[in-house]
Amino acid sequence: MEVEDFNFDLPQDLIALRPAPERDGSRLYVLMNGKAEHRRFYELPEYLEKGDLLLINDTRVLPVRLLGRKETGGLLEVVLVRKTADGEGIDKNGPAEKWEALYRGRYAGLLRISEELSLEFSGRDREVSVISKNGLFDALTKCGQMPLPPYIKRKPDDTDKERYQTVYARPGPANGDRKNRCSIAAPTAGLHFTPELLDKIKAKGVLVRSVTLHVGRGTFMPMKTLRVEDHRMEREYFEFDSSLETEINDTKSGGGKVYAVGTTATRTVESFFSGMYQPDLADALPAGSGNGKNKNIKIYGSTDIFIYPGYRFKAVDRLVTNFHLPRSTPLMLAAAIAGTVPLLKSYKDAISRGYRFFSYGDAMLLGEAEKGF
Repeated sequence: MEVEDFNFDLPQDLIALRPAPERDGSRLYVLMNGKAEHRRFYELPEYLEKGDLLLINDTRVLPVRLLGRKETGGLLEVVLVRKTADGEGIDKNGPAEKWEALYRGRYAGLLRISEELSLEFSGRDREVSVISKNGLFDALTKCGQMPLPPYIKRKPDDTDKERYQTVYARPGPANGDRKNRCSIAAPTAGLHFTPELLDKIKAKGVLVRSVTLHVGRGTFMPMKTLRVEDHRMEREYFEFDSSLETEINDTKSGGGKVYAVGTTATRTVESFFSGMYQPDLADALPAGSGNGKNKNIKIYGSTDIFIYPGYRFKAVDRLVTNFHLPRSTPLMLAAAIAGTVPLLKSYKDAISRGYRFFSYGDAMLLGEAEKGF
């Protein structure tokens, strides 16, 4: 299977630079068994029924996009990706943590972000020492910007701190957290939901359950291989309540459908149900351990599962997602559930109808492909 098979032409003016005025007011392209409908996102509950399960990813995006001044006077923009293993220590400028970072060019020396936050660059790799006086996450809240994708050709502003975040995002990590996990990109299919819409879905007798997959750069890295099968995903960390396994099995055995909101939620449960994940035994402690209750156990792990056409889904029946980049792994996952031919036809149709694309764009609801696709 060739990566080029998943290419398409997109007019630049259809790339959404800002979200719709109302979260659930975006358009919804419904593709079920090769048949298309054109709706609004607030009409999504019409497709869910009592006994179904809606799965969301509650990860939080932190404002890890930083602009600082070099010792030579120039400016440099940096995105903090993740804290590296055993990253705590003392830098010559004070207490420091080691983080992987993304930035252009090469630099060695101190980058001053604010009076409370600085970064020390070795000049040899992409690891930086993060020096914060009063705690990193307090500093990020004050001076960081949301890490909008590069195809959004504008600078982030304060409105993005609300709109490039789902309404159900879990609280962010606190200063001193051992692993300081976070996402550097939003699970964008979830951006369309409002509390009222979720309440309406629950009122129909639909279970709404969450997983947490912290989105890293691997989800959106360009594919450099010619063949789809040769691509390898980077690992991303996830966790969820162990009771979810039983709830998904009960939903399916009872005739209900499992709706996944986004490719990240899909990859989380599919990696678990297919056994294609790596358990994190260091974190595998019962929730509430030490208080004698232990009512639930968390599943912790990481996954590099790559889902593309030909994959047989073990848990997910339907997918709520956005329109994806050409030749991208999320596009291939969407094609795996909807069928490559129907999906690419729907993209062509959506372009002709002026649908808005990518992170701040419109949404899709995808069902099982017809046989033969």
